[in-house]
Amino acid sequence: MADIKFEGWLGHSPESANGKMEWGSFEPKKWTEDDVDIEISHCGICGSDIHTLRSGWGPTPYPCCVGHEIVGKAVRVGNNVKNVKVGDRVGVGAQARTCQQPDCPECSSGNDTYCARLMVNTYAGEFPNNEGKSYGGYATHNRTNQQFVVHIPEGLSSADAAPMLCGGVTVYSPLRRFGCGPGKTVGIVGVGGLGHFAVMFAKAMGADKVVGISRKNSKREDVLKLGADEYIATDEDANWHKEHKRSLDLIISTANSPKMPLDKYLTLLKRGGDFVQVGAADAGDFPKINVFTLLTNGVKITRGG
Repeated sequence: MADIKFEGWLGHSPESANGKMEWGSFEPKKWTEDDVDIEISHCGICGSDIHTLRSGWGPTPYPCCVGHEIVGKAVRVGNNVKNVKVGDRVGVGAQARTCQQPDCPECSSGNDTYCARLMVNTYAGEFPNNEGKSYGGYATHNRTNQQFVVHIPEGLSSADAAPMLCGGVTVYSPLRRFGCGPGKTVGIVGVGGLGHFAVMFAKAMGADKVVGISRKNSKREDVLKLGADEYIATDEDANWHKEHKRSLDLIISTANSPKMPLDKYLTLLKRGGDFVQVGAADAGDFPKINVFTLLTNGVKITRGG
């Protein structure tokens, strides 16, 4: 087949986070027979793109092409690839490769995204064996190991599917792992892109009550339309943490401000409840936790899902 020319929007410095990206060509990872080349039709926008472009989570290996909610058509498929054929509509999320070894506790148990031996992100990552650097989806094409190339179901538009490949799964995974469903009351802190998915998913999974939680009342109407049963505006509803004390079994926090009222959020949990943090600020900044809030309420705090 003819060689594919890989082009995309490249960031060359932290200034690229302010929109100073340049269109140009780049060299994808070296081809292996485990790879899939994708002609990109859609790519979602994620806050992680900005964090990476400005080196907010550590030094970024510029040039960098971000975008990790990729949907497109498979145009080249390696001989070792079993689950994809040329012409398939496929997607790629935030990860591109892990160690894939049978003795890896994570990879062998379906928890690949927690692999401690090797984690290549969809962009700004280094593949093993000198295969090169990973480049993301704000581009014409993407090359990714078959491990994280997934089929997009018929009946789901590419535009709707793309943001689910990171934003959607980021909240679906902890909702599922922590038992969202009938009999559970669930709070969603932060109702931006991730929070919108979380409210809809929690309701669709059958939670008895879903509560949207944000700073202002300006999002109340939209969040209730998405399916939330209640809404809390922490800057405007007086004594909200007292009125709703010990009312939730599970909280998914998509917020990433180091100034969020974490202690008050934790008091909303019933004894034994789970607070799951999925939002990540620059440099990993996070509010201080009062240990007595944990001890006196018997709640747990964890990350991801």
